[in-house]
Amino acid sequence: MALTAQSVREQVAWACRILALEGYADLTLGHVSAKPADSETVYIKRKGVALDEVEPSDVVDLNDPTAVLHLETVLHTEVYGLRPDVGAVVHGHPPYATAFGATNARLELLTHDAVLFADGVSVYDESADLITEREQARAVAEALGRRRAVLLANHGVVIADKDVRWAVLSAITLERAIRLQAIASSLGELRPIPKDLAERMFAAKYQERFLDEYWAAWVRRAQRAGAGEGMPQA
Repeated sequence: MALTAQSVREQVAWACRILALEGYADLTLGHVSAKPADSETVYIKRKGVALDEVEPSDVVDLNDPTAVLHLETVLHTEVYGLRPDVGAVVHGHPPYATAFGATNARLELLTHDAVLFADGVSVYDESADLITEREQARAVAEALGRRRAVLLANHGVVIADKDVRWAVLSAITLERAIRLQAIASSLGELRPIPKDLAERMFAAKYQERFLDEYWAAWVRRAQRAGAGEGMPQA
């Protein structure tokens, strides 16, 4: 069933609130966008509101000349331009992934969470500055390549996935995978999962049919945490 403009706005707003609960809250920074498969329109969180207070009315049409957009909106447009398979983009500054991007470490296949990134996590290290110019954003999109995530050195992360549900899953799972790697590194020598096993585990663990179940659980958790004010029932 095709999503309506309102349902996309609601989904992006829920995504923002869910990600805030998962460590992505950072003043009014961070943004989520969606580009439905049957549309050329990109819907994105506007500038000026925190992730945990986004309402559907705060999710705007990127081409609306009256919309107040984030300085780094170009990250979204360039990823969509290079990746026709992408239906949602997240940019944020979660603590573990941001700290990880300030090191030369690489993500190891230590946990089931890391298995989602069995093909690796990209790194953009040309600059730690804000990404506000098209040329910079195109370089980020090129660094991302065909992967789900790119670490922006000393800055944050960009997540790109097939739709909002998958993008939220990837964003949350990357932060958890890095946090668990930080814990494991403090306990002893790392013992990664072999890559061939990780690839097989990926096929079993990360299936499309699980995503609606996960999404409903995230929304329920947000509602229990009091993060449902101003939001429609989902």
